[in-house]
Amino acid sequence: MSELELGWLAGARRVGVTAGASAPDHLVDELVACLSALGPATVTITTTGTEDIRFTLPKEVS
Repeated sequence: MSELELGWLAGARRVGVTAGASAPDHLVDELVACLSALGPATVTITTTGTEDIRFTLPKEVS
């Protein structure tokens, strides 16, 4: 991950990673792997909400 500046983590004991629904899983996994390479890591997945909004097509399209 070339965008990850290790200096940002200097002195950190805990790092939180958040990702929206549009974030590809492989990018999140790559970041977690990169962070895990720095030392022992525990990954906890927390869901803060579930989206259930459905959008219908406009009348002109359906």
